[in-house]
Amino acid sequence: QVQLVESGGGSVQAGGSLRLTCTAFGFTASEYCMVWFREAPGKEREGVAALDPGGVGTYYAVSVLGRSTISQDKAKNTLYLQMNSLKPEDTAIYYCAVDLRFCGRTWYDPALYNYWGRGTQVTVSS
Repeated sequence: QVQLVESGGGSVQAGGSLRLTCTAFGFTASEYCMVWFREAPGKEREGVAALDPGGVGTYYAVSVLGRSTISQDKAKNTLYLQMNSLKPEDTAIYYCAVDLRFCGRTWYDPALYNYWGRGTQVTVSS
C-alpha cells in the first residue's frame, strides 16, 4: 500500500529555513518522479519542486528557485525539501505526491498524481 508521510513543517520568521521530509512506504521512491506541492489558503495547489527517478533531474517553481533544494535518501526511502530565505508568501500546507515514472514538462500539474500525503504546515511570519 502506497503511503506518504510528511514532516518538518513549523513556524519560522522570514529569512529562516526549514527542511521538509516525506517518507515513502509501499514502493521505492527513487524509481518514481517525486514531487512537493503546496496549497495556501484560497489558492490552488502549486507544484514546488520535483525529482526525477534516481535523482537525475530536478525541477523547481520560479517562486522557490534558488531558495530551495529537493533531494532524496535512497536508503531511507525519503524525500526532502530544504527551504531557505523563507518568505511570508511561502506559508502553506506542503504535500508530497507520486504517480509518475518520469517527471516531464507538466510535473507541476496536481491532476497527474493520485498518491498524496496528508501534508505539513509551514508558516512564515514577517
